[in-house]
Amino acid sequence: MPSGSSAASQQLKRPAAYGSPSTILRSSGLGLICSRGFRTTTVTCGLRTGIVGLPNVGKSTMFNALCENGKAQAANFPFCTIEPNVGIVAVPDARLAILSKMSGSEKLVPTSVEFVDIAGLVKGASKGEGLGNQFLANIRECDSIVQVVRCFEDADVVHVAGKVDPVDDTDVINFELALADITQIERRLERLKKIKGKTTDEAKKNELEAGALQRIMQALEQNQPARSVSLSEEEAELVRGLCLLTMKPMIYAANVAEEDLADQGATNSYVQALREKAAGESCDVVVVSAQVEAELNELDKEEAAEYLASLGVEEGGLGSLISATYRQLGLLTYFTTGEKETRAWTIKAGFTAPQAAGVIHTDFERGFIRAETVAYDDFVTAGGFNPAKEKGLLRSEGKEYVVKEGDVMLFRFNV
Repeated sequence: MPSGSSAASQQLKRPAAYGSPSTILRSSGLGLICSRGFRTTTVTCGLRTGIVGLPNVGKSTMFNALCENGKAQAANFPFCTIEPNVGIVAVPDARLAILSKMSGSEKLVPTSVEFVDIAGLVKGASKGEGLGNQFLANIRECDSIVQVVRCFEDADVVHVAGKVDPVDDTDVINFELALADITQIERRLERLKKIKGKTTDEAKKNELEAGALQRIMQALEQNQPARSVSLSEEEAELVRGLCLLTMKPMIYAANVAEEDLADQGATNSYVQALREKAAGESCDVVVVSAQVEAELNELDKEEAAEYLASLGVEEGGLGSLISATYRQLGLLTYFTTGEKETRAWTIKAGFTAPQAAGVIHTDFERGFIRAETVAYDDFVTAGGFNPAKEKGLLRSEGKEYVVKEGDVMLFRFNV
């Protein structure tokens, strides 16, 4: 092992596709500083999801299909995406159009997700193959990770390892992420040993952080991600600054042939193997077809619906991926609606009414008085705010109210 490496790095089981741990450790982009964590207040138009995967798994094809303005060059050779390509994607939500029509809104504004197409990794990154350092740096900038995994056979599309094996493919990337986390933790633990808290409170916090990091290290050594470790709120806050890669929510996008969409990969052995792996990692698996997504991009709304129906599915991969991302990150949507505009807002589950108002503008949170609130279904059934009020469905909620999925809200504030 190179100097500075620990036994922990040696104990981490490497995937068969990789070389020695020392080979990987030198390519792991160690010591990177996190410049962005998940923002706990404003996430509307700010949720960033990194799309990762080995070369030729359909990653850039998926990105291109998801982002109509995507500039990634999808081609059948590795590293056609040298720099991360970014696309802002509107979150599909049928409720938005209904509210807009009811309110006679001049403008309809959906919330959005930012997808980042990140260059892939291959075996031998330390020898100049692949783009390991950029790969890890770009993931640190994301709130969640979608790992595209090849679950289809196609002799015309070369696999970088020479065979289709979704479990091995994910091991390659997950191993790299874990090694980077181990190095981050080792350095932080060494730092905690050297520094002494100026107060008893600081010393206790340092001790609490060290204990949390040691538990995370143990999990990583057993091939479990950091997110699998149960942490208290205080512990989670203390380790958040490290921006551990395996702490980020992970979704496996099983890229299948179109004939596997109808049964969601139930008869696809690759998808089943991936699901078994994901179950032990606190990850979701979403079955998608990058090729189908690309074809949908060429169709109008009616044609796309007919095409999906012919395949036996109700929605495309975008909706499925966003739904899974929302679940993993614990997000929900509320609405504001009126003659000027109808808009969807994304917040963390558990936000109070003032916090939700702060997503719109900090003045709304600072001068919050109350929130006139009605559930989406009640709003639609009643026919708007005024009818809902007449039927006793409109509530006046105060500062302690916890916003629910689909709430339609009108904030009263004074600054």
